[in-house]
Amino acid sequence: MNKKVISRILLALAAYGIFVVLVVSFYDDSPANMQWEDREAYNRQFISTLKLGEFTFDQAIEKLGSPDITEAKKSKDTNYQVLFYRTQHVKSDGITTQDECTYLLFVNDQLAEYAKAEHYKGLDDVITEYSIKHSLESQVKHLDSIAN
Repeated sequence: MNKKVISRILLALAAYGIFVVLVVSFYDDSPANMQWEDREAYNRQFISTLKLGEFTFDQAIEKLGSPDITEAKKSKDTNYQVLFYRTQHVKSDGITTQDECTYLLFVNDQLAEYAKAEHYKGLDDVITEYSIKHSLESQVKHLDSIAN
């Protein structure tokens, strides 16, 4: 093969390599910079990998960016935070609504529950449900300690 052709191929490969390194180093692919279709797909894919109790509120903000809708409330000594991230397109009106989102419920900064927002009952109902559940768990532990 001609030395001129080989040198041009090597030059093209080197230029391509430099381009790849620059893109990987400087391109910010955070969810905030994505088109809405890409962000929905990213949110769906990322949320589907979450494990309850192993994901924190700070990790959610870091990995998913700012939520589209949020709610928070403190009840007694427990913090409840609900983050809604858009995961499905419903209506082209320029507004993100709860029915287009998946919610992530954090209790004391730990992921306790996530589901499509159509299953969300409201923060007051969630707090009531978790308070009853915690109370029942405490009573069971107390009864177990008495029985042993």
